[in-house]
Amino acid sequence: MDIDYDTEMVGTVEVTEKDQLDLAALTAWFDAHVEGFEGPISYTKFKGGQSNPTYRIDTPGASYVLRRQPFGKLLPSAHAVDREYAAMTGLFPTGFPVPRTYGLCEDPEVIGSKFFVMSMADGRSLWNGALPGMEPDERRALYHALIDTMADLHLNQPDRIGMGDYGKPTDYCARQIARWTKQYKLSETELMPEMERLIEWLPQTIPPQHGSSVVHGDYRLDNVIFHKTEPRIIAVLDWELSTLGDPIADFSYLMLNWHNPADGRAGLLGLDIEALGIPSQEEAVERYVARTGFPVPPMDWYFAYNLFRLAGIMQGIKKRVIDGTASSSHAQAMSERVRPLAERAYEFALAAGMPA
Repeated sequence: MDIDYDTEMVGTVEVTEKDQLDLAALTAWFDAHVEGFEGPISYTKFKGGQSNPTYRIDTPGASYVLRRQPFGKLLPSAHAVDREYAAMTGLFPTGFPVPRTYGLCEDPEVIGSKFFVMSMADGRSLWNGALPGMEPDERRALYHALIDTMADLHLNQPDRIGMGDYGKPTDYCARQIARWTKQYKLSETELMPEMERLIEWLPQTIPPQHGSSVVHGDYRLDNVIFHKTEPRIIAVLDWELSTLGDPIADFSYLMLNWHNPADGRAGLLGLDIEALGIPSQEEAVERYVARTGFPVPPMDWYFAYNLFRLAGIMQGIKKRVIDGTASSSHAQAMSERVRPLAERAYEFALAAGMPA
């Protein structure tokens, strides 16, 4: 299951032949499962959402979003649209900003793969962390909303909102380290001493887990939709990696953006964030702590853990590039990030107390 680094759904394109859906079968499914549906259907494909192809479905009276697995043979745990559907279905009644879900189809005979349908969030999709063209106060308000919304997610107690069985609540980091170590080893293409050292050290030094919450697993600027004019998030998207787990591990993944290079994506490193009006890491942590009451320990261990996790994910992509099963230029560029991620994770581990 890969983190999708191309999820900004800015605009749609015509559906190519390989991505076409059976509109007759889809219309019949909508008629049976989507309250208030009236055809006919027309559809286009969002530019983003490459991990799970995503479509805009238009009817005379309403617009919807359909998210499906890729066609063809998949790894057992990959492209978990059913998990995305379960997360949003569970969170929607709490008032947390997620799209309304209309139905999950697990029968691949309908359009060729599993899919689900949700409401369309009509707002702003922002993916450049510098938020160009905005005033400092605007940027600050949007980042405050990003932090506050994550805090609100972590304040929901799974048992109280009917999501107590959404995953194992304990040992989150240990399970993640084991999972991505296995992924890395299955995809290993060269020996990297930094990764070997992290594989040895991380499981022995896991901080105590502060409680359990629903964790998103890939929460960042370009996975949310903001209100068109207000600094308010109206939808959090891409729940494929969500589960129950350690909220601090989830929060520290967001904080990594303060250490990722500014490259037109969510990274902020190298920007004059004070002049831009963007909160510092210290201010962001203080805001999260004030809203949740959670004790946030020094972040270096969590940064090492999250970068190690990303290196394991990227190594899987690198192996597919080498094998010729992921030949796009985007995949190639992502595969070249493995060593830099491992080296940066190693640096944070040293800062967290790992013997050199």
